[in-house]
Amino acid sequence: MTTSAATPADGLDRVAPRLRDLRRSRGLTLEAAALRAGLSPAHLSRLETGHRQPSLPMLLALARIYGTTVGEVLGELPPEEQPVIRGGRAAPMNADGWTYHQVGASGRAMQALRVVVPYGAQGDLVRVHPGEEWLYVLDGRLRLVLGDTVHEMAPGDSAHFDSLTPHRIAAATSDGAELLFMHTLLQSPDFHPHV
Repeated sequence: MTTSAATPADGLDRVAPRLRDLRRSRGLTLEAAALRAGLSPAHLSRLETGHRQPSLPMLLALARIYGTTVGEVLGELPPEEQPVIRGGRAAPMNADGWTYHQVGASGRAMQALRVVVPYGAQGDLVRVHPGEEWLYVLDGRLRLVLGDTVHEMAPGDSAHFDSLTPHRIAAATSDGAELLFMHTLLQSPDFHPHV
């Protein structure tokens, strides 16, 4: 059987209608949601029809706009129903070259993923959003850029930072990298408020 270019990508056909339903249930037009997410209405429309793959930063941005979690967007069960995440329970999601495995319960303020980052994928994408991020390198070497500082990370290294700091994550070697990644949906507390 031949699939056309307009056929939704594997695994994304279940995410696309959720994105549309979440937007509509929040009373947002395509244009209003796209503006808040920093996307064009055409791009958001392609995400909602499954003709474009959402990256993790896009899923995070849309989940925040819709007042929900990435887990809900991905269709994960509520934490009360599924507190233990079994290996191989769900198929991984692929987006913009990265592979995401859900390793934490959905519906929580903190989301956990195991991420495989191939060399050259999303390496120039700068992210800035409310919340905190924590990552732990499992395999390979990772390049983490926080503001103007470049950190080369090896297996066993971890980082914890406020995600309002402009940041980029990329594999530092041609073999790629694998990491555990956690983020919160809430902004980090200000330990040094301005007086």
